[in-house]
Amino acid sequence: MLDMTHLGADTIRKRLPSVEEIGHNFANVDITKEPIPVVPTIHYQMGGIPTNIHGQVSVPQGGDHNVPINGLYAVGECSCVSVHGANRLGTNSLLDLLVFGKSAGDHIIAHHAKGAHKPLPADAADRSLERLNRLEAASSGEYPQNIANDIRSTMQSHAGVFRTQATMDEGVKRVAELRERVNGLGLQDHSRVFNMARQEALEVENLIEVAQATMVSAAARKECRGAHTVLDYERPADDPVAPLGRDDANWLKHTLWFQDGNRLDYKPVRMKPLTVDTIPPKVRTF
Repeated sequence: MLDMTHLGADTIRKRLPSVEEIGHNFANVDITKEPIPVVPTIHYQMGGIPTNIHGQVSVPQGGDHNVPINGLYAVGECSCVSVHGANRLGTNSLLDLLVFGKSAGDHIIAHHAKGAHKPLPADAADRSLERLNRLEAASSGEYPQNIANDIRSTMQSHAGVFRTQATMDEGVKRVAELRERVNGLGLQDHSRVFNMARQEALEVENLIEVAQATMVSAAARKECRGAHTVLDYERPADDPVAPLGRDDANWLKHTLWFQDGNRLDYKPVRMKPLTVDTIPPKVRTF
């Protein structure tokens, strides 16, 4: 809770009018009389879609984890180029966007802009239409926002900054149950114009993908790398320079989650830069 009542109503309305308005509109509280409820949230997703240095999305194939998909690119915080610990820190957003954004643009110009686009297969839209038609036909299922709220509370409880192995394992089960509920979404509004219910349902289907990928991957990683605190694998109290329970021998690798079969695979971290000497991982001491 964030209590600002000690400032007095006059000061709040004079100096913090927008905060008072936000408190009223989003939390339904009068901040001149009561504290603001604070709910933890997410800054951004660490890791993301695997790519090479040109921004091409890469997939494992035939023992090679970096086979590019021709014509498909990802840049920015949604991508993972494997050059800085899977988008570990906020400053890496500049690297993701500026360096690899330019690299992707240059690659697209060099390899795609001059030639005609390949013709789309006849069934290119079938999967998207099937998804929309399924929602259109589901009028008696569960309200999307109810499931979205449960996804949010489950991830806050089981995949927060401070975790234990037991809470993560329980989170895996709860997210799997939520996925079953997502499969039973229904639409009350079937209008064709500005239909927010349909948009919310599609967003919930996307959210459960991210939630399950995050929860399953986190529970499988038996270490404390430093991005989050897993109490089971914290730095030993008698060793102040131990790497936060980090296990480079077994876990210096990227986690890959696959929707089909809800399974995991792994790929090595690229430790050798192209033009300079390798910088080995260091203990995080802050």
